[in-house]
Amino acid sequence: QFPFGRRLPCDIYWHGVSFHDSNIFSGQVNKFPGMTETVRKITLSRAMRTMQDLFPLEYNFYPRSWILPEELPLFVAEVRMMKDSNPSWKPTFIVKPDGGCQGDGIYLIKDPSDIRLTGSIQSRPAVVQEYICKPLLVDKLKFDIRLYVLLKSLEPLEIYIAKDGLSRFCTEPYQEPTLKNLQQVFMHLTNYSLNIHSGNFIHSDSANTGSKRTFSSILCRLSSRGADVKKLWSDIISLVIKTIIALTPELKVYYQSDIPAGKPGPTCFQILGFDILLMKDLKPMLLEVNANPSMRIEHEQELSPGVFENVPSPVDEKVKVAVIRDTLRLMDPQKKKRKDTHSEVPPKLTPSAVLLCRCQSSEQAPGASEEPPDAAPGPEAALPSLFLKQVFPKYARHFSYLRLVDRVAALFIRFLGVKGTTKLGPTGFRTFIRNCKLSNSNFSMAAVDILYIDITRRWNSMGIDHKDSRMCLQAFVEAFFCLAQKKYKALPLHKQVLSLIELCECRLAALHGKRLVWGCG
Repeated sequence: QFPFGRRLPCDIYWHGVSFHDSNIFSGQVNKFPGMTETVRKITLSRAMRTMQDLFPLEYNFYPRSWILPEELPLFVAEVRMMKDSNPSWKPTFIVKPDGGCQGDGIYLIKDPSDIRLTGSIQSRPAVVQEYICKPLLVDKLKFDIRLYVLLKSLEPLEIYIAKDGLSRFCTEPYQEPTLKNLQQVFMHLTNYSLNIHSGNFIHSDSANTGSKRTFSSILCRLSSRGADVKKLWSDIISLVIKTIIALTPELKVYYQSDIPAGKPGPTCFQILGFDILLMKDLKPMLLEVNANPSMRIEHEQELSPGVFENVPSPVDEKVKVAVIRDTLRLMDPQKKKRKDTHSEVPPKLTPSAVLLCRCQSSEQAPGASEEPPDAAPGPEAALPSLFLKQVFPKYARHFSYLRLVDRVAALFIRFLGVKGTTKLGPTGFRTFIRNCKLSNSNFSMAAVDILYIDITRRWNSMGIDHKDSRMCLQAFVEAFFCLAQKKYKALPLHKQVLSLIELCECRLAALHGKRLVWGCG
């Protein structure tokens, strides 16, 4: 630990909360710039909505969402319209504060009029979602799944998923929401930090019982009942990859701002916590993504009134130690050196080495068989097989067609102009329009300016920095979609956007070729 800053460069920097060090010029950092902001509930909901607009069937694993306070009138109108068209529809909604964590501030409602508007919604924006009323139950209890995902690289995209996770249980038998039980948090909310305060919470040393269990124990139970566990895993992997694809455009904008191309800087990786709920039919639904999942492997136990002791949690330890251990194995900066030299030097006992040594005796993950792709002889031989499974680029060919917004973000970054910025000025937007030859007699440069001003003003009114009048990525994406719809009216949205992307990329490549010829001339 370096509480007052460090003096020497390191191989791996392990930051507690977020990427916050501008003085790192080499090595690897365990956080991506902007990740905390990108996975906040509102930003995540906007990213997922963009993908749902493009690919509604592929992104139906995220509940219908509205952003408060700006979409409150829309929420009221849409709910009224759906109730009018289907009088038997009796929905429940869940309200989640944007910056909330550990269940803080979450509550359930039956009608839009029940939203608590007294002062807090303006200062603390929120997301309201359709509540999943028919979850899969085990022992009559609702539960969710915490899966650990390693984003090893952004460019090229590389994703690993842990082969086991945690199942976190409610502590009161589940009943579908009614006006009488809406306030019963121990029945409806799976958050560990809430349920641990319930008198029914059970700490267990077994992976198969208690209020926190391994996900593999749930899969075994489902398999014994004849469920198709392989399809469930396939659906979960698909959900994770699609979610990361939705998040990468925003992350790339932050990344080029903090670590500009051509300048010395670190590479990044990050462990994310995916919270997933299984429906009765075993369809996985994404609840949220956590940028800083807890890695505690112990819990507090009250020995006597007011006297607490930290007690090891075998379930946490089995999963979390393996996640950390194999993240370090995959990111190990010494691995290449060992391969190059073919010599075995006894490692210095650093904190990471202590962790690696401690894990040598830990239990192997169920079904684990893969070795690290570039494994070298030496300390690796004493470790269990890899607990993290690569899912991208391994399955890239099944998902590459979804990466349209990535390509829109690449255009946005290209015209930012000033290194270190995340917003596009009016000159940059006009240059984009000119270079891609998108203006014509029906769409003049004056109309371009009006489009820029209208969309940018609306997006900036939603954000924290109202004084910044430039265009953020989400505003650029909306403008791009608007241009695509004007130009290719007869096509569905995803084909409109793809057609405009290909047109822009083609015209920019031709322009670049001309400049190279002029340069040679």
